[in-house]
Amino acid sequence: MAPDDVRVLEDTERRFEDGTVLRVRVLDVPVSEKYPDGVKYRLHYGTDDGETLVRYDNSHGIHERHTPDGLDEDYAFPGYGTVQKRFWNEVEQLRN
Repeated sequence: MAPDDVRVLEDTERRFEDGTVLRVRVLDVPVSEKYPDGVKYRLHYGTDDGETLVRYDNSHGIHERHTPDGLDEDYAFPGYGTVQKRFWNEVEQLRN
C-alpha cells in the first residue's frame, strides 16, 4: 500500500425509530507510527441529538472508548477484532 492509499472498508449510518443512530467507519490505511495496525476506525452508537452511548475510535492515533460520562480512562486496547465484538455486544445490550 502506497503512503497515500486509503481504502474505505465500511461506512455505515443507520437511524432507528427510538432516536438513536449507529455510525461505523473503518478505513484501511498505510501502516505507520500513528496507525501501526493499518486501520483507522470509529464505531459510534448514540442519540440523534449528539449524545454518545458508546464509541470506540483511534481517530487521534490512540485507542479510546467513550461513554455518556466521557472518556473511559481505564480502557486498554485489546486488539481491533475484540473491539468490534465488544462494540456490537454493547450496542445490542443498549438496544434491548
